[in-house]
Amino acid sequence: MADVDIVISGGGVAGLTAAAVFGTAGFSVLCVDPAPPVTARDADGADLRSTAFLQPARSLLEDAGLWPRLASHAAPLEIMRIVDAGGDLAEPRSVRDFEAVELSDAPFGWNLPNWLLRREMTAHLDSLPNVEFRPGTATEGLLTRMAEARVRLSDGGTVRARLVIAADGRNSPIREAAGISAKVTRYGQKALAFAVTHPIPHGNVSTEIHRSGGPFTLVPLPDYEGMPSSAVVWMEHGPEALRLAALDAPAFEEEMSTRSCHLFGPLTLASRRTVWPIISQVAAQMSAERVALVAEAAHVVPPIGAQGLNMSLGDMRVLRDLAVAAPDRLGDAAMLDAYHRKRHGEVRARVAGIDVLNRASMAGARPLRDARAMGLNAIHAFAPVRKTLMGLGLGMRR
Repeated sequence: MADVDIVISGGGVAGLTAAAVFGTAGFSVLCVDPAPPVTARDADGADLRSTAFLQPARSLLEDAGLWPRLASHAAPLEIMRIVDAGGDLAEPRSVRDFEAVELSDAPFGWNLPNWLLRREMTAHLDSLPNVEFRPGTATEGLLTRMAEARVRLSDGGTVRARLVIAADGRNSPIREAAGISAKVTRYGQKALAFAVTHPIPHGNVSTEIHRSGGPFTLVPLPDYEGMPSSAVVWMEHGPEALRLAALDAPAFEEEMSTRSCHLFGPLTLASRRTVWPIISQVAAQMSAERVALVAEAAHVVPPIGAQGLNMSLGDMRVLRDLAVAAPDRLGDAAMLDAYHRKRHGEVRARVAGIDVLNRASMAGARPLRDARAMGLNAIHAFAPVRKTLMGLGLGMRR
């Protein structure tokens, strides 16, 4: 039976980040995932979503040795532009810019495609002698005691660890094995994720266009084939999202260009389309005996305001700091209770806040749309309120 300090279940962006974070901190780590990572943009199964790492995330990525590999691929996010399309797509009735320069000299964050993150992160893990990434291997069983956890793997082996980190998604098998329940909220929405090119440069502006059904968000990417490029997340009611996904490329491009209010000129598909269900979910506990939940195993939110993975990095930062402060107590009850106390309240508050924003964005009735526009204008008009909310969105302490 192999022994390691930490077993990480899940080799997505969150799990790979956790492996780098804890490996660089000096712990021996085994990270497993049932599927090999897809690390090419046009390969079958590639994750075409993108991740915006907000300002506070950079220090954690630097500590983990990841940032030097990612920086040259990242598109900075200098401005967050909120557009209220109201009832007329051709003429947005409200456009408000929130500028990073009001808070610091750094951008709000940096955007990278998920398939590229997997490529760079797995390459980095190969350079860490105390970290093993074992793709194609799943966790099949969990047995915990006060002093250790034993994880049974699909390759027939069993690993003994002091801590098991569940980074294995919203349907986390480790969370289920640990007996932790989760509260799920369904919105009847789905998100289409894809990349586009456009003739008008994005200018490092992330643009969120609100209209009934959900936001249409364009997040800057580096140029693609000599053209300005953006990652798009288009949230709609489920049946409408499926209708859009089934359109041929010319018809889809016409509809998405209209939905974008033509702010960047005609949009051209630069990738295939993927469809993702939209839910909110919060685990009842962030920890159990010898188990810590991070990322979507602990919390899921609609893709608004780049909160999802940045909440996950908040989990990892707290868990790492607790582990480094008392490495001899890694995974014990006191450490994991402290982790739950430090994270669960903030997680629930952020999930509740994003739930409100998503419901407001979905609003179709005219009075609700008017209220949404008035609220945006009021927030933008008062600098102290605007700066406070921008800081809260980044996870900064103000």
